[in-house]
This record gives sequence, C-alpha cells and structure tokens, in this order.
Amino acid sequence: MAESELATVARPYARAAFSSALGEEGGLPKWSRMLGLLAAVVSHEKVREALDNPALSSAGEAGILIDVLDDELTKGCRNFVHVLAEYGRVSLLPQIWVLYELQKAHHEKTMDVEVVSAFDVTEEEERQLIDSLKRKLQRDINLDARIEKSLLGGVIIRAEDTVIDNSVRGKLEKLSRALH
Repeated sequence: MAESELATVARPYARAAFSSALGEEGGLPKWSRMLGLLAAVVSHEKVREALDNPALSSAGEAGILIDVLDDELTKGCRNFVHVLAEYGRVSLLPQIWVLYELQKAHHEKTMDVEVVSAFDVTEEEERQLIDSLKRKLQRDINLDARIEKSLLGGVIIRAEDTVIDNSVRGKLEKLSRALH
C-alpha cells in the first residue's frame, strides 16, 4: 500500500485510540507510550516474520504483541490490539502511532519542529525561530536542531507535513531539475 493509503486506513484506529486516551486519567501520555512500544515491536524484523505466518490466527497475532509487552499495556490497549488483529491491521501500528501523536499535539497545542542545518544553530537563533513559529502557529514549539554537513549551507525546516528547504543543496537540485 502507498503511504497515503496506509494513513487513510490507519486514521480511524488512531482516532479510536485518541478517544480512549481522552477518556482515561493520564491517558494521553499513557497511550502515547503504549502505541510507541507497539509500533517498535511490530517494526522489529523477528516479530514481523512471526506475524507474517499465514497459519497464525488473529488471536495469535494479538497474543504475540501482548506477550512481548506484558504489563506495559492497559486492558483498553490490549482490547485495541485484539481489534487490530481481528481486522488484519496490526502492521499499521507505526502509522497509527504517528497519527495519534499528531492528534495529541493538536490537542495539546504543541508542534514538533526539526531544523537541519549545515552549521551549528545558536541558542539565540533557536529562540528566535521558536518565538516566530509560536506567534505564527499559536502553538508551543518543541525544536530539535541537528547538523548535516552535506547541506553545504542554509537550513531545512520540517514541521508536521510542511518542509521548507532553504539549503544550498536543495537550491542546486532545483536548478539542476530546471535545466533538464
């Protein structure tokens, strides 16, 4: 399935998990952790191989995940895993987790922003970027800055589904495409 199709299929499950989380005391961070763990387990090569066994029942699929995480999952999350297994959607857990995290961020009015730069971003530049984004987006900003020497210069900013590529490498690639 294409990435957009996976997101479309995963979205109602992410909403269901989010609704369950809202109904529980301390549910948002708890479900965030549980879904993150489930996504990591499902992404593990050995677990994927076990889940791909055509002879495995839906109860068996759910059982594998529940056994691996044991006490980390609440009763509600265990039921959620059983529903995913029953409908053949266990493999969607990484996408469900990502969509859940987006809903959680919107609810909490926060946004994760990644800044990739060819050079070290100073604390003052980080503060200015956070303040600017906070004013524009009306959200609290969690900024993650890292260095990538291959950019040559400039920055790439990623915030949810928005990417601003103001890097020298990006500009050279655009120029190359325009010339061909």
